[in-house]
Amino acid sequence: MMGKLDGGEEKLFYAFSLEDAVPQDHLLRRIDRFLDLSELRPFYSSIGRPSVDPELMVRMLLVGYCFGIRSERRLCEEVHLNLAYRWFCRLGLEDRVPDHSTFSKARHGRFREAGLFRSLFEATVRRCMADGLVGGEGFATDASLIHADASKNRSAWKGEAVDWEDPQIASRPVVEYLDALDDGPKVTEKKRVSLTDPAAQWTCAHGGPAHFAWATNYLVDVQASVIVDVEASPAVRPAEVAASRRMVDRTEERFGLKPKRLMGDKAYGSAEMLSWMVKEKGIEPHVALFAQPDRKKADGVGRGDFTYDPEEDAYTCPAGKKLKRFRREARAKKAKPPPDQVYRYYALKADCDACPLKPKCCPNLPMRKLPRSIHEDARDKVRELQRTEAYEVSQRDRKKVEMAFAHLEQNLGFRRLRLRGPTGAQDEFLLAAAVQNLRKLACRVA
Repeated sequence: MMGKLDGGEEKLFYAFSLEDAVPQDHLLRRIDRFLDLSELRPFYSSIGRPSVDPELMVRMLLVGYCFGIRSERRLCEEVHLNLAYRWFCRLGLEDRVPDHSTFSKARHGRFREAGLFRSLFEATVRRCMADGLVGGEGFATDASLIHADASKNRSAWKGEAVDWEDPQIASRPVVEYLDALDDGPKVTEKKRVSLTDPAAQWTCAHGGPAHFAWATNYLVDVQASVIVDVEASPAVRPAEVAASRRMVDRTEERFGLKPKRLMGDKAYGSAEMLSWMVKEKGIEPHVALFAQPDRKKADGVGRGDFTYDPEEDAYTCPAGKKLKRFRREARAKKAKPPPDQVYRYYALKADCDACPLKPKCCPNLPMRKLPRSIHEDARDKVRELQRTEAYEVSQRDRKKVEMAFAHLEQNLGFRRLRLRGPTGAQDEFLLAAAVQNLRKLACRVA
């Protein structure tokens, strides 16, 4: 005989414990062990009306980023209903969940002014260091594109006049964009500008339809894939490379971590970037070289057929002739660094005229010439490293930063920004990276 729901009188008293309702192996319970919010004490006010607890708001935001709850309105609903979320946020069954509008006021006000999210992220890095998850020997860097909260329907093409003082357009991201143009160097006019987030970049780097996007830049310690720094930048290669340099410097300044080797793809293999790693930082550049292809024909003579002698500062062609920058010592002493940072080495016209390889080497030129970057010695360092077993290991380790981006999009559901402007993108990327480190601690530390 099947039972039925008891329709008797309701109980007057219930014996219920929120602590007992949350399983011991729940992800939030494991994360809570490593979460230190002691730096939030300056955000408490001793005067005026009581405000929403800053720790409560931060814990709620961490829940949202941890479980892919992108809407703050929905986050408040989920915290209201979910017992594990209430436990993590230190809310009792009868405690009221703050209104979703409170988050916007705190983000754009006291949290952003005090750099709260940067402090929270760095606290997770220090905890990872304390638990032995950061080796500091090898770092990998890369950037990933995240869709901006900007529609192509509200944008202007290059050359179109835009009245940025229009009340319907003027907003916090627009003010940040205009301030950056006034304070920073002049930038090339964009092909398309968003009217809601003008600092976002119009790009189709993923090969699909063009869209507005931001780049999240990660610096990952390859020992346990811990993110040691993160920064938002426009979705263009020069900005991403500059962000990586800032992250390396900041990691050394804040945590005293300086890697022996730095891994990256060919976007970080320019001569200037390699010279910075080798000469200024003393870091081995385990990156792919960014170079123009050697455009030689099947039966021609290409750049790779020439040998460079650093002591003589000259190239030797396949026929044994020298290509030099200067033929006279007096000119060499008066020479200044080239403005384009490229040296040029020339062969003698008489040597090329008498050479049987001229039709294959320089058929349309009187003599052969070769350009060489002033940072070419750093590129030579990479070529030496490419022949080592350590470089092969680095190519495998470099994939760990790509796995961090995959985790960001697939596990955390972070595919599109909700905040706009450089500070909005930075806040979101910092919170997401902090959650990734906390989840790493929860899984790797017993």
